[in-house]
Amino acid sequence: MSEQHDTTPPRQPAAAHTASRKAALAGGALLAALVAGGVAFWQTRPATPPPKPVALKLETVKVETADIEQVVNATGNVVAQNYVDVGAKVAGQIADVDVAIGETVKAGKLLVTISPAVQNGRIENNRAQLARLKAELAGQNAQLDFAQLQFQRQTQLKAENATREESYESSRMNMYAAAARVDATNAQIQQTEAGIRDDEAIQKQNRIEAPVGGTIVTMNARPGQMVGASQEALMRIADLSRMTVQVPVAEEDVTRLQKGMTAYFTTPGYPGKRWSGKLRQIMLLPTDDSGRHGKKAFYTVLFDVANPSRELMSGMTADVYFVLARVEHALTIPLSLVTKPGLDGTQGVKVVAEGGKLEARRIKIGIRDGERAQVLSGLKAGEQVLLPANPPAPAAPAQ
Repeated sequence: MSEQHDTTPPRQPAAAHTASRKAALAGGALLAALVAGGVAFWQTRPATPPPKPVALKLETVKVETADIEQVVNATGNVVAQNYVDVGAKVAGQIADVDVAIGETVKAGKLLVTISPAVQNGRIENNRAQLARLKAELAGQNAQLDFAQLQFQRQTQLKAENATREESYESSRMNMYAAAARVDATNAQIQQTEAGIRDDEAIQKQNRIEAPVGGTIVTMNARPGQMVGASQEALMRIADLSRMTVQVPVAEEDVTRLQKGMTAYFTTPGYPGKRWSGKLRQIMLLPTDDSGRHGKKAFYTVLFDVANPSRELMSGMTADVYFVLARVEHALTIPLSLVTKPGLDGTQGVKVVAEGGKLEARRIKIGIRDGERAQVLSGLKAGEQVLLPANPPAPAAPAQ
């Protein structure tokens, strides 16, 4: 017969059971007190005020009156408009240089002296020989006159059969011989005079004089230097009273330029000062190394400016503005408000009307610069235009 085990839990003592019941009753009472306190607090709490509406701040800009111009901007250089390169015409050695860079000279001013390749003694000898030949010519002319008289006399005597034939022929030959000596001496005189003129011309070329008036801007001559007749320029004389601005302009902009339009520029050397002129010429061929192998083409544009005070110097940098259009006292708005126009050429904006209400308008835009655009219609001076929350990219300038 198998053994049986009793699984009934042991009976707790009476004192422990009583303590457990008291703890449960205490916890329930505490919970009830907390609930009652919460209900009372909720019923007696102060009323929470409703949230105030947040006012939406509108950002606007004022329609203003201003002068506005549309330009093409490029960077170029100032160069001399008129200049002459002066070189040597004869070979020799520079003996003296009579001018310096920056000096202003007049036409005919002595610039450089070259040691003469033709010695002065040779010219003097030729002149002495010329004097001797002229003296001989005078004697030969006298002999010729005498020979002619003798021949005339013999001719008369022959007609009267009063002379011999030999005497007649002898006088005739003497006359011819005297005339030949005169012709030979005249030829020698002409040859000597030509030699003297050549020597004097060569000697004159040893003195290099200024062909025009102006300022010496470059100098490649120094005393003791050997030069040849085909020597490169020894110096450059430029007229600095009028300068030319050379500007390389990109191909997409040069088509907007035209001869006679206004252009002005500034230069770092004179901050705040402006020079202006008229576009003179647009070169038809691109500048070197542009427009090849897929590179953008640039074309040289020229315009002239007066420089009476000689402030501008050749080589200065010029920040150039070609004026495409200019309007004075135009209605303008910031360029950030300009968007792509519709088919009718207008675009929309919102204007703050009376009472703070927004009113939709259609406006037409004219010329523009880098910051503002002209308003042709749709707005009045002083009106407030709403700025968009996310400004669109400015529309491209009208061509």
